[in-house]
Amino acid sequence: MDLRLAGRVVLVTGGSDGLGAALVRTLAAEGARVAFCGRDEARLRAVAEQSADGAGEVLPVVADVRDPAALGRFVDAATDRWNAVHALVNNAGASSAGPFEQQGDDVWQADLDLKLHAAIRACRLVLPLLREAGGGAIVNSLSVTARAPGAASMPTSVTRAAGLALTKALSKEFGPDRVRVNAVLVGLVRSGQWERIAARQGVPVDELYERMGTGSGIPLGRLGYAEEFADLVTFLVSDRAAYLTGTAINLDGGLSPVA
Repeated sequence: MDLRLAGRVVLVTGGSDGLGAALVRTLAAEGARVAFCGRDEARLRAVAEQSADGAGEVLPVVADVRDPAALGRFVDAATDRWNAVHALVNNAGASSAGPFEQQGDDVWQADLDLKLHAAIRACRLVLPLLREAGGGAIVNSLSVTARAPGAASMPTSVTRAAGLALTKALSKEFGPDRVRVNAVLVGLVRSGQWERIAARQGVPVDELYERMGTGSGIPLGRLGYAEEFADLVTFLVSDRAAYLTGTAINLDGGLSPVA
């Protein structure tokens, strides 16, 4: 299926690792022009090199999305290079969850700044550009805990629930401008954060994945792959998803009790 992404400009935050890196590679393979940001320059360069064989172009930008000025420079870098933006994927984030009484104000504020406030600012910067392009797409990468929060899931579950509300509200407000806004709610998916957890625990990452896949109650019996996330998001930013907006799709192997 031709997703008709050749020459389309897509911005990806949190593109230097894991799910975001897989998305950059997939978008580039589909011929898109991809500007992506992260805080680690070496990782950004590595993802750019991995994407070099694709039909598209990539532009790595060092930026901390929590910094409004840095986020603005990221968007400017894309428009200076390609003079347009057709899609935004808010993917920046990190796992932050634990018992409620152990999470102080600093933890809550840091989570809100990284996952919610950065996404709000990115949308504010990009929406005029999407209008200029005649429409476009925003995809927010969230968590299944946004719909089905569990014990010791805060602050992530609360922040992601706010991201889901943002998705729904923006889809209603900017639908008339042909700007589609959707979300992907991620369950347990292989990513760099799990590799780092395995390293801290001193266990092989494949052993951790096997244990999580069989012991977490996932109906499909395994963790997802970053490439599966990338395929779904790539579809959502494409014109093939032209009649999808305000949706939140679970990517969780059937784990979540709420669809």
